[in-house]
Amino acid sequence: MKTTLATLSLCLVMATGFPLERKGGSPSSHAAKEKRVQYAAWDDVNVIAHGLLQLGQGLKEHVDKTKVQMRDISSKLKVFNRTVTELGKESQKLRVEGEVLKARAQGLEDREGQLLNLTAELREKADEMQHERKSMGERMSRLEEKVDSMLQGDAVLSETNPGAKNNSDARNIQLMLEGQNKRIDDLMDRIRLQQEKLDKQNVRIRTLQSQLQQSRPRPVMRSSKTDRSMEEQRDSPIEMASDCHELFLRGETNSGVYSIQPINAEPFKVFCEMTADGGWTVIQRRQDGSVDFDQLWQAYEKGFGSLNGEFWLGLEKMHSIAKDGGYTLNIKLSDWSGDVASIRFPFKLAGEETKYSLQIQETSTFSPLESSLGTDATSGLPFSTRDQDNDQKNDINCAKHLSGGWWFSNCGRSNLNGRYFQSPPPKQRHQRKQSIFWKTWRGRYYPLKSSVMMIAPAAIENKS
Repeated sequence: MKTTLATLSLCLVMATGFPLERKGGSPSSHAAKEKRVQYAAWDDVNVIAHGLLQLGQGLKEHVDKTKVQMRDISSKLKVFNRTVTELGKESQKLRVEGEVLKARAQGLEDREGQLLNLTAELREKADEMQHERKSMGERMSRLEEKVDSMLQGDAVLSETNPGAKNNSDARNIQLMLEGQNKRIDDLMDRIRLQQEKLDKQNVRIRTLQSQLQQSRPRPVMRSSKTDRSMEEQRDSPIEMASDCHELFLRGETNSGVYSIQPINAEPFKVFCEMTADGGWTVIQRRQDGSVDFDQLWQAYEKGFGSLNGEFWLGLEKMHSIAKDGGYTLNIKLSDWSGDVASIRFPFKLAGEETKYSLQIQETSTFSPLESSLGTDATSGLPFSTRDQDNDQKNDINCAKHLSGGWWFSNCGRSNLNGRYFQSPPPKQRHQRKQSIFWKTWRGRYYPLKSSVMMIAPAAIENKS
């Protein structure tokens, strides 16, 4: 660059040293003028050369700066191209997800329509059964009137002729009445089963409607900066189930830990035991002695242990689920020989004001195994711990004497929250009676291997 500028300067100097001649004029004047301007001043040449050098240096710096800016622009263009490519891929992915969601939504709508049709059919059947029930009632009324008239006729006949009785007609009417009563009982059972199916279908319809709303695609907002960030938008969650059986009706079939929210209560986690008949909410489990159950009142009220191991759910949470009754308590026991026993009975758990009193209902199938809770349980047994003695014994604190909190009527019938003893059990009798026991199954002094307490709506009992 400098060489080029020097050459340019030399050319300018030569141009100024040899000016062009004018036309005309005397030769002598031309010669004098040529002699006078033949060479330019050396200082002028230096000034011009220095200026040209500075101009060249400025041009070089400008070119270098322009090159740097071009490289920056090229890098930004590459980043922009990559961003556009990523946006295209993301857009394609979102389109695919939208198609999947659309297909799922369509499938849910089809299922919802099928369920609505099935519900309408079930309602029609229920109406037909109600109508048939009404007809049966009218027929029964007519039969009762006929029986009354015949009985009155028999009474008159007996007065006039004591030896004559229309036994054949009376027997036939009695058989007809028994048949009608049986038909009415069968009809009532069918109506009850249809009502349960209707309730189940209604729960599934509500669940499908919630899932349908969840599956509808929503617009996704994202920024257009070079270092863009994607923002996920989530829909409002599905309304929580009130217990494990409602989760079963919504399609959950795997046992494990779930979140539930009973009516007028805060949500909390439970362990759900899913069976072929429905979902059971586990409220107590003993299996290896890893948790100390000799706890105070507050611990039994709030709950303790691990839902995946040994635990006590908590009296507050149990009450929030079963406070309105209509629930079945299922107790499963096992001994060290591998034998198992299962006990089920309808129950209701009252609130804190009654010390969480447990009330069981005697049924026609009430077994001796169930009697280990005591006959007082039919009117209500309050819960006891060693710092709150609410048992039926006046002179002994059963929870302190036996270890662990329980619904004690007296100190010798049952205690599934006692001390856990590995096999073989201790030889001392006073230690063995502090163990987990159920008197009417293996006796008071036999430490059981495991126990599980579960609750579910009474409707599940009718299907098992």
